[in-house]
Amino acid sequence: MSVQKQPVFYSKEALKRLYEKSMPSFSAVLETVQTELKKNVSCVSTPAFKYRVKTFKSYYRKLVKMRPTPSPLMPLLTDILGIRIICSFLEDIRIVEKYVLDTFDVFEVERKGADRTFSEFGYESVHILVHIPQPVYDECVPPDLKDAFQGPLLCEIQIRTILQDAWAEVEHELVYKSEFSPFDLPLRRKLASMNAMLSLADIVFQEIRDYQNKLNSELDLRRSSFYGQADILSAGKLDAGDEINKSSPLLKELGNASPYVQGTVDDMLLEALHSHNIGDLDKAIDIYTRILDTQAAANPIVLSVIYKHRGMAYFAQNDYEKAKKDFLTSVEKDVNNYMALYYVGIIYSVLNEEKQALVYFDRALEKNAYQPHVYYRKALALFRLNRFAESSQTLDIGVSLGLKDSESVRLRRLLEEKLDIMDITNGNR
Repeated sequence: MSVQKQPVFYSKEALKRLYEKSMPSFSAVLETVQTELKKNVSCVSTPAFKYRVKTFKSYYRKLVKMRPTPSPLMPLLTDILGIRIICSFLEDIRIVEKYVLDTFDVFEVERKGADRTFSEFGYESVHILVHIPQPVYDECVPPDLKDAFQGPLLCEIQIRTILQDAWAEVEHELVYKSEFSPFDLPLRRKLASMNAMLSLADIVFQEIRDYQNKLNSELDLRRSSFYGQADILSAGKLDAGDEINKSSPLLKELGNASPYVQGTVDDMLLEALHSHNIGDLDKAIDIYTRILDTQAAANPIVLSVIYKHRGMAYFAQNDYEKAKKDFLTSVEKDVNNYMALYYVGIIYSVLNEEKQALVYFDRALEKNAYQPHVYYRKALALFRLNRFAESSQTLDIGVSLGLKDSESVRLRRLLEEKLDIMDITNGNR
């Protein structure tokens, strides 16, 4: 009669001792991986990180459920190491996922919730199982432990939005960890409804973010064009306005204004900025004016912004009196609007009224002293008034605040030439 061979595997207590002995190595590996992720993951917004080494209690409970083949080695479950990257917006998930896929040796990718129909609900999340990089594994795990492990050491990286994470945490407590999951239809409907609301909120947040990105792109183009025109005009080319106002292929590629929240102030402002950027200044001014007419009792800060932008459109048409009036009205609505004060100074500089320009540059700097380009404009005005020493000192301040464009370098060179001439004239050389 043959004796049946008994399976060889760790007892629960022996497995627990080995697992606890391995914990410092697991923690070191996890710390190294998450530190590298924190250092290199770059999103629209800064993500939050959570990470953990699975407790022995959780490990053993899952091991029993899996019913692995008996072995004298300690099975390495795929989620012993876990990192969760929590993003603010849906677009960040794609950015983080791409980085992880491009950086690690990927074992498996699972997109939870992706296979559900429109009538089914459950939390969505991207789970990526990655192999621990060999140099990290070799550095953190001693040879005797490696010999005791069965299978590769993986790390589960979960990527979610804030709302997906909130839902997953609650669902985990109510459903996964509970002995009883709701079978009753009304309870299941409530859970589904909550999940649907959170999913919709994520979509709306992303739409608002997309809207803001488009608005900021238009603002950046508008500001850049304004400064470019001011540079040309203040150099004496007063006929350069038509050339600057021409639209470019880049501006046309930005497309139309937002297709949603039609008729709101934000939507009208975006349309006005876009018209402004493609050179349709009359339309831009008309929209700015309509906003002001319909927002007579609005928040003064909002009015200040609209007046400032309409003033920039008038400036682009070389209508300096209307532009100056709008900039000054912008300051009346918001006394801290230092940019509008700066723009008034630019107008006076364009008109070769440098003494008046200095008044407004100084007023702008009184509101916010950390404006390197205002110091440049002030230095330029002082240069034109032949106040070369003051101009040099003012330019020094701008440079100390980070000013380093080609125009400031050119002004520095001109100042050095003027100051050298003054030294020779005064007999200092």
